[in-house]
Amino acid sequence: MLFICLTSHITYADKLLILGDSLSAAYGMQQHQGWPALLQKNTEWQLINASISGETTAGGLARLPALLTEHQPAAVMIELGGNDGLRGFSVELIQANLSKIITLVKQHNAQPLLMQIRIPPNYGPRYVRQFTALYPQLAEQHQITLWPFFMDSIAINSDLMMADGIHPNIAAQPMISDFMADLLTELEKK
Repeated sequence: MLFICLTSHITYADKLLILGDSLSAAYGMQQHQGWPALLQKNTEWQLINASISGETTAGGLARLPALLTEHQPAAVMIELGGNDGLRGFSVELIQANLSKIITLVKQHNAQPLLMQIRIPPNYGPRYVRQFTALYPQLAEQHQITLWPFFMDSIAINSDLMMADGIHPNIAAQPMISDFMADLLTELEKK
């Protein structure tokens, strides 16, 4: 009798760590309803959602070393700064924290993917302009990918927003998932 043993090579998709705030943490809904859970169904990437509602750049920076060691991601999407901006933190502090996050990600041989963040205009044109500009500045300084803000087309549509006017509702989650899927597809082509 002849026995043939076929071994299958299990390959795991690259890991993408999502370091974000409430916009990525399924705020106000079940985790499975949020865009990261929806995106996981449509991508080869293994998503690790380390987003926490209320997270600041300082909080993300403090948590990042343990996350990088535990998960060993190939890439890290950095979706932070909104809560810093909403609290009126100095642009210099936000920029310094994000720069340290990017450097840490690179030191762990992962690709940093910085997401452009925007804040409401009620913080004054000067602050909003400086805040918005820090993201492309960081991307250029560190020579990394700057992704467009996934809320740009959603925040202007009240049907896709929660009553607070800050967070996307359940109806917006599939749209964000599709938007992110397109960005990941572009990333894979590079």
